[in-house]
Amino acid sequence: MTAARTASPRAGRGALSAYAAGSVGMGVWVTVPGLLLLYFLTDVLGVPAFTAGLTLLLPKVVDIVVHPLLGSRSDREARRIGHRRRMMRAGVLLGVAMAAMFSVPPGLTGGAAALWVGCWFVVGNLLFACFQVPYLTTPSDLRVGYHERTRVFMFRMVLLTVGLLGAGVAAPALAAAGGRGDYARMAVLLASVMAVSAAVAVGGVRRLTDECGFRMPGVQAGHSSPAGLRAAWRDRDYRALVLSYLFTGTTTHLFLAALPYVTEYVFGDPRLTALFMGLFLGPALFAGPVWTAWSRRHGKQRGLLLSQGVFAAGALALLPGAALDGAAGVVVTAAVVMVMGVAFAGLQLFAFSMVPDVIASAGASKAGAYTGVWTAAEATGTAAGPYVYSAVLAVGGFVSSTAGAPAAQSGTALTALLVGFTGVPALLMSVALWFQRRYTLDAAP
Repeated sequence: MTAARTASPRAGRGALSAYAAGSVGMGVWVTVPGLLLLYFLTDVLGVPAFTAGLTLLLPKVVDIVVHPLLGSRSDREARRIGHRRRMMRAGVLLGVAMAAMFSVPPGLTGGAAALWVGCWFVVGNLLFACFQVPYLTTPSDLRVGYHERTRVFMFRMVLLTVGLLGAGVAAPALAAAGGRGDYARMAVLLASVMAVSAAVAVGGVRRLTDECGFRMPGVQAGHSSPAGLRAAWRDRDYRALVLSYLFTGTTTHLFLAALPYVTEYVFGDPRLTALFMGLFLGPALFAGPVWTAWSRRHGKQRGLLLSQGVFAAGALALLPGAALDGAAGVVVTAAVVMVMGVAFAGLQLFAFSMVPDVIASAGASKAGAYTGVWTAAEATGTAAGPYVYSAVLAVGGFVSSTAGAPAAQSGTALTALLVGFTGVPALLMSVALWFQRRYTLDAAP
């Protein structure tokens, strides 16, 4: 790592901002399905909880296979034409899938509605993968050093937070009335933001590589996807980082999926979803630079372990707030959610900025394959979180309903709802922390 920390090119703010703009659309795609799709299925379309969870999980099986393949293809494309931007252009179409997924034809409920949503979710995930894999590989392609990679990801984290925050507040607010038309209009509006974001990012990648130089993948890059997978799995540090992030992503997306249920059935006010999401994601706007300064002094590994520990403790601390009545419960929950939001910013910044460090150690020829495995793990976590929560709801006997008519829930169902929101995330994040402690590549500079 010593050579990686020597003097290196420094990207301009304009190029970094244009590149990071792609994270706005990524934030929308990650947030809206993660936050609202499970609730949309169970409480608007009348899909049983367990079936709704499968609807979100099964499309991700495609991602597990496709992402590493796209990573290898991205390496071959970079070798052949000198850049990875061709695949990224598919991201401009991602908004079409978003709009269609929430625009379920009138009359479709239950299993038929789940099939419609699931099919469009597959299409959206494929388009997202085509954009995400080369986009996230870009920092590994740059001829920059250890700290400059963190700076690149700090810019990306800020714009990602803008996307997460904007979607996290706007989406539930636009769909607050609960009708199918409200969800459809919300999706169409945010889809336009996603298209613009992807288009700007394609130009940003060009500017960033022009300023910092492009590290061409080696001649062995991308010839064998299975070989790339085996190489990634044999890399001890990369394996620890990926498994840790798999459980981290599962935890954070479970939290997102559970939030609308908590505001509806515990606090009795679905409008609180937008408030809590704002409090959760808002701190990340200032926490990113703070975490970046932390990493320069203490190292990324320590920052990531601290973020994981705080998030796990915060999940357990949510239970007292949910047990309080009225405004007191809302205030306590809001305070805990803000602290968890600061930890969430660290989870994203440190984990993503450590991937190029592993790639730099393993060799640039593996960049696409390693990134493909990483994004496959990320996609698995985004689906596993809502699925785990839906399974907890199903075990508790949660009753699904259609728009405008929330069903009365039993005490067992409400208990399951709360345990899934507090205890289960704490347990999953503890597993993530256990894996992360096995990472040895990073050290405080």
